[in-house]
Amino acid sequence: MGLFTSINIAATGMSVERLRTDVISNNIANATTTRTQEGGAYRKQSVIVEPIASSNPQWRFPFVDSELDNGPGKGVRVREIIKDSEQGRMVYDPSHPDAIQSGPNKGYVEYPNVNIVNEMVNMISANRAYEANSSVIQGSKEMFASALEIASR
Repeated sequence: MGLFTSINIAATGMSVERLRTDVISNNIANATTTRTQEGGAYRKQSVIVEPIASSNPQWRFPFVDSELDNGPGKGVRVREIIKDSEQGRMVYDPSHPDAIQSGPNKGYVEYPNVNIVNEMVNMISANRAYEANSSVIQGSKEMFASALEIASR
């Protein structure tokens, strides 16, 4: 493992959490959007994250079955941003311009499937994860400074 590995891993985490925060903010901003360019109500988006595994690990975790161990890894990355397929809540409002005009749901308006409380909890989680990765970088910088100070004596 190199000198800057911990900083690189934490930086990938910070990038992912920043994108998660952007997606969550977009969900909150569109919580009442009943008409999109694709048609229909806005659909909640979620970020899918995957590890960046090391293809040639230099060391093994102790006490872990070799089939489970992929080495230390190199951080995380966004695999994709998906739209939730769950239907939004239906509200009866026949005067709304986006009300359904025919069928069994006539007069109902479909609102986005965004739950503001859940989105705020996700936002807090993303912010805390970002702060944790920032603390890792700060701790690594302090260790490097201490190592240089010891080496210069």
